[in-house]
Amino acid sequence: MAERLKRVGIIGAGYAGIAAAVRLADGGIPVTLFEAGRVLGGRARGVDHQGIRLDNGQHMLLGAYRDTLEMMDRVGVRDAMLRLPLSLSIPGRFALKTPALPAPFHLLLGLLNAQGLPFGERLSAIRFALRLRLMNFRLPQDISVACLLARHRQGGNISRLLWEPLCLAALNTPIDQASAQVFLNVLRDSFSHARSDSDMLLPRSDLSALLPDAAAKLIRGRNGEIRTGCRVHRIESTESGFDLHWPGGSENFSHVICATAPQHALPLLAGLPALAPARESISSMSYQPIATIYLQYPEQVRLPQAMLGMSEGWAQWVFDRGWTHGTAGLLAVVISAEGRHQDVAPEQMAERVAEELTLAFGLPQALWHKVIMEKRATFACTAGVARPDQKTGLKNFYLAGDYTAGDYPATIEGAVRSGVKCAGLVSGSLSPA
Repeated sequence: MAERLKRVGIIGAGYAGIAAAVRLADGGIPVTLFEAGRVLGGRARGVDHQGIRLDNGQHMLLGAYRDTLEMMDRVGVRDAMLRLPLSLSIPGRFALKTPALPAPFHLLLGLLNAQGLPFGERLSAIRFALRLRLMNFRLPQDISVACLLARHRQGGNISRLLWEPLCLAALNTPIDQASAQVFLNVLRDSFSHARSDSDMLLPRSDLSALLPDAAAKLIRGRNGEIRTGCRVHRIESTESGFDLHWPGGSENFSHVICATAPQHALPLLAGLPALAPARESISSMSYQPIATIYLQYPEQVRLPQAMLGMSEGWAQWVFDRGWTHGTAGLLAVVISAEGRHQDVAPEQMAERVAEELTLAFGLPQALWHKVIMEKRATFACTAGVARPDQKTGLKNFYLAGDYTAGDYPATIEGAVRSGVKCAGLVSGSLSPA
């Protein structure tokens, strides 16, 4: 089969493109993976700063991310994650810890014993969780998360300290805009099956080493090719498949998977009339930012947990990379979605976040800081948002990416699922030997 198939061209070496390439290469189907940048991983990659390996954004996985974990097993890097039972804590404000009970009882008891919430709000949250199970986590029509919470009387502290932070972390979209159905999909997979599905998995290495580097080794070992620093700028449909053009060269492929970010996919699809519906869907999308602020403190600085929540300020989550990466004193603060922080310069943003950390934890002055602002970090996962399917109107041409159709928002798992689906579509398009 593979001998009769020209190489599959995959444009974009983010987690979607990598997942597709691994699946195809592992199945004996040759691939050529094109990446415009010098580093694999797309929006989840490692970056260097002052001799320290950082990430372009702080990511966390859940135990429910089965496709991502299976992919990590496939390339031999599952041990690169620190697995922790679900524990959400905002020091001095809120704490939820789940006991060692089967799902969903671990969540229900965790809610019952949550600190920082009035007893009535805890009971209301339990009723909400039970109601969602009775609904099978399905809505007759998508609405915003804010509307969903209002309907089920999830106001006050339970909304501000639990549901809203979870929504921002998962969907990177404000609750008054965020899709309630996608949010329920995440809650369903995390809390309604196995207890381990709600575990928090924090990377122990930079994001390039987490999956892309090991995946590249597997792809090359299966006769695949990876071309970094090679930006495909035009796709032409031909009788024999597709010509991919880049500065200084072109090559024909029988199948193509376009796995770039949506804004980069638009110009590539411009010369393919059959993809007009996909272009229309992508053109209608809006985007949300994510800011990651790294602050290096003296090595003796250590937070009580690897991940803590924050409230009443700009900072939403703080990660201690001494716990995970062995980089003592290095903290990573995440600000998801749009907000007032976008209106200030990076220096001012870092100063404000440093002040919030000092107030919350009594920290000394930071030694240095680094702000990474991804202005289009994710598509805005709004209620009823139209997302293009992986299978397009053009034979043997597919779209992969966390923005394509699926249950999940713009997460690593959403990207991997899309890549795996595209690989399955390519495999299924091949005639039997």
